[in-house]
Amino acid sequence: MGTWIAPSVIERELYEAKNAGDWAAYFDVLARAQLYLVQPRVQSDAHPGSVFFHPTPDRMIVVRTAGMLPAPTPETVFESRSLGWFSTVWAAGDPAFLAVNPGSPAEAYLTTTPADLARWRAHADAAPCYGLPGGKVHALFTGGPLHGDIAHGLAVGAHLAVTNGEFWNALAYHGSGYQHERRRVAKSWGITDRADWLATLEELLNTTVVSPVWEFALRVRRVLASDFAGPVDVEHWRHAAEASMRRNAERAAEPQLTPDGVTVARPRPAAEVEGEIAGVKRLIGRIARYEQRFRADGLLPEDGWVRSVEAWDLGRASQMARWGIGCRYGTLHEAEKAVLRAGESARGTYRSWEEFSAGYVLGRCLHFDEEEFGTWYTGALAAHVTLTTDPASPWRNIPWKCPASGPASGTGSGTDLG
Repeated sequence: MGTWIAPSVIERELYEAKNAGDWAAYFDVLARAQLYLVQPRVQSDAHPGSVFFHPTPDRMIVVRTAGMLPAPTPETVFESRSLGWFSTVWAAGDPAFLAVNPGSPAEAYLTTTPADLARWRAHADAAPCYGLPGGKVHALFTGGPLHGDIAHGLAVGAHLAVTNGEFWNALAYHGSGYQHERRRVAKSWGITDRADWLATLEELLNTTVVSPVWEFALRVRRVLASDFAGPVDVEHWRHAAEASMRRNAERAAEPQLTPDGVTVARPRPAAEVEGEIAGVKRLIGRIARYEQRFRADGLLPEDGWVRSVEAWDLGRASQMARWGIGCRYGTLHEAEKAVLRAGESARGTYRSWEEFSAGYVLGRCLHFDEEEFGTWYTGALAAHVTLTTDPASPWRNIPWKCPASGPASGTGSGTDLG
């Protein structure tokens, strides 16, 4: 390929097939790939369910694969469609050529006769998957940071990137297309505009979305482990949590002297306090059972335990920063700052990628799994195993404590949202 480095495995496979003259293989790659069409944002907002052809002056329709997308701009957006979709919607009056990644070594100009369209359909029908397969590490080889602080912050969100089949290091994010990204954050997060996105991103970065009760229980054990320099028995943990909650309730019942005078005490109902204590004791048992399973499955070492579940918020914050770009709710600069904050906060709470991952998985399970150890758990466990064992994983190539580094090597383009 000379000095050209394919941005991702998609473009590399297209180039190799083209260079070998193996057009059947070229179409096989196209049939698996998301093909992106540029759209004026105004038009897309006016017709969110539609995709329009915009021919070039020489009457071609241009599509790009995921690694060839430019950095997002406010005025233009991209929508992705499959080769099979193109084969069904192409009409007699449409342009005579589909231009794939024009101007690159992997380019091709495909004729669009009825026989060609039938060939596209045949390859699409035979394709084993569409888009990057989930459960694997996918990276941009160029156009996305691979080392440094920004890459570290992006890798904090790698659980979801692996689960969803996305480039883990794509900061300049397009996802599966503008309208698709807007629909999924609206469905999963209730985000429908910039204000919603900014508020949600800030809550995640401040780790205020995870339950404070979960963090209270884990904080009690952290203090005990520090005080006693060793493992903490579950009953000891429960008793300490109960004692702390009772002290807090007693303090709330005492009058407080403030600059404005004495504040009248407002004792909490005894039944409410007892109910909360019982709930925290149940939660501690639940956490202990999850950790026991984590150790059996290799997610924690034999004597390991989870320090905090803040990782669940921070991992989602890293992804939320990118989702905001895909939806055009945020800018590249805002996303970069958020990703850096997520990485910095994660390093301040955890001591390794493995510790971070265990906290992420526990938070996800406490919210979704209900001790069923179903797909919410098994999917997260699979992502953990991939990220900790795949030689191409950012967790195997980026130190947890990043040394001082210069600017990262640029940004690049581009379900489960929790």
